Amino acid sequence: MDMKTAVAMRRISKRFGAVTANREVDLTVAASTVHGIVGENGAGKSTLMSILYGFYQADEGTIEIDGRPVAITGSREAIAAGIGMVHQHFMLVDSFTALDNIMLGAEPGWRLQPARAAVRADLQRLMAETGLQVRLELPVEELPVGERQRLEILKALYRGARILILDEPTAVLTPQETGQLFETLRGLRARGTTVLLITHKLREIMALCDAVTVMRGGAVVLDTPIAGTSVDALAQAMVGRRVDLGRRGREATPGAVLLQVDHLTWRDALGVARLSDVSLSLRAGEIVGIAGVSGNGQSELLDVLSGLRAPQEGSLDLAGQHFTPGHWLTPQQARELKLAHVPEDRHARALVLPFPAWESAVLGYHRLAEFCRRGFMRTAAMREATTGMMLRYDVRPPDPGLRASKFSGGNQQKLVLAREAWAGPKVLLVGQPTRGVDIGAIEFIHARLRELRDAGGAVLVVSSELDEVLALADRVIVMNAGRIAGERPIGQCDETTLGVLMGGGHG
Repeated sequence: MDMKTAVAMRRISKRFGAVTANREVDLTVAASTVHGIVGENGAGKSTLMSILYGFYQADEGTIEIDGRPVAITGSREAIAAGIGMVHQHFMLVDSFTALDNIMLGAEPGWRLQPARAAVRADLQRLMAETGLQVRLELPVEELPVGERQRLEILKALYRGARILILDEPTAVLTPQETGQLFETLRGLRARGTTVLLITHKLREIMALCDAVTVMRGGAVVLDTPIAGTSVDALAQAMVGRRVDLGRRGREATPGAVLLQVDHLTWRDALGVARLSDVSLSLRAGEIVGIAGVSGNGQSELLDVLSGLRAPQEGSLDLAGQHFTPGHWLTPQQARELKLAHVPEDRHARALVLPFPAWESAVLGYHRLAEFCRRGFMRTAAMREATTGMMLRYDVRPPDPGLRASKFSGGNQQKLVLAREAWAGPKVLLVGQPTRGVDIGAIEFIHARLRELRDAGGAVLVVSSELDEVLALADRVIVMNAGRIAGERPIGQCDETTLGVLMGGGHG
């Protein structure tokens, strides 16, 4: 029996000046299926979905929804056609309650209290039908990331979405939250919802999708049922060559201890211990991976080690200097002592998005003699250094004058890593090195981290991706509830062992 078609995009082309983002793209999505759309950063997949949702209008081509031609000139028309979109960076008002976020722009009447009651009743029914449980009375800023995402999906369904576009939905989720999301999406598919899934995670495509479209250079290069492909085939189609994300290179030969922390304890403003009695060492020529479910102290550990927070208890030894809570390491001292830090959130902490790339590329290092003379910035030297960083780290396009916000996520991440590696650090702290990054960029970033290790540096990697920890680390530390739950050399690590430790058990 022929399946009905939910979405048909035919010969879609879109140009931005001299850049062709989509080139005669054909996309057909069967109704009541999960359809994956994959490709490297800049392949054109997000532009294509933005055309479907009305953010952009195609220069050429047509769109059909449920077999009928439609003209989508804005998100209002897309919503009216039954299309909803959940963005990678949530479109929520943090100070509003979950209920008010859903009502915003879709109020059923001008009297807010009766409107809230009516919407709440509708949402209770919808949550019961879909399993998308959200605490409607809480402000968004108090909701965990997984619940915020459920809120975004619920918001789209409340507006009548039968076709749901998800952009990198698991980029900020824990493994448990990812599993819950997949169960939700399978349930929505069973109820007749069509899901278009944009992701870099090919294993997720294989686990969840019915079919997949691969884009490269703005065009479709592969369109296949999931049963007819594999992770390796998809990766090769994405980048045009074979990709290896497994363990590579020589075995580590750890040298001298470059950083040592003992008995760290850090409590938040409410007195809750987010780090409890943490001790660890980083050695030259070694990558140490920190594994754990997000929210178990990894972020606080990075902040303390980089000088962004001072603990209430414990000590740190770095480059012959001893630091205690009353006289803790500062970020400026960290740079002077050859400790560099790639933050977990590149938008909030690593880049100033409206700045041109050359300004973001010297942040924190702008007072160095080669960039500053007698209090004046040497912008020509900064631009020249940025061009070198971009070429060395394959940042595309290699344009120092382009605003940081205009680069894809993978190229933003490579720019941040290039900045921190450029100064030749002895110790590099990296939070979520490949979050939201395509498979080609992942391979590249992993190779650069191994180069830093092989040059005698100590690299600490915090990642919520167990596959990444297993591929990169020479030694793995697992954190649970702010404590070190276990430590293993890589030869004694597997997903089962680490998973038990992450859950608070004894591996």
